[in-house]
Amino acid sequence: MLFLVRMDVNIPRDLPLDEANEIKAREKAYSQDLQRDGRWKSIWRVVGEYANYSIFDVSSNDELHQLLQGLPLFPFMKIDVTPLAAHLSAIA
Repeated sequence: MLFLVRMDVNIPRDLPLDEANEIKAREKAYSQDLQRDGRWKSIWRVVGEYANYSIFDVSSNDELHQLLQGLPLFPFMKIDVTPLAAHLSAIA
């Protein structure tokens, strides 16, 4: 199942810099592991914002929910999920 996911990150300004940097490092490692195993198909930065659009390929809504909740930055995110289906006009 394919999902388009928009993640908007809002780290509190009063979070100590070393703590924020540690969370970001864990986030990067976690996301890259999911990219390597094929469940996080792609990630695209939103220009001028601390946000991204990503494509996930997972077996269920529950699996996606679990993966998103596992993100170290999850407590600081607003997440919008859109399920995707093949388009009849698509060539591939």
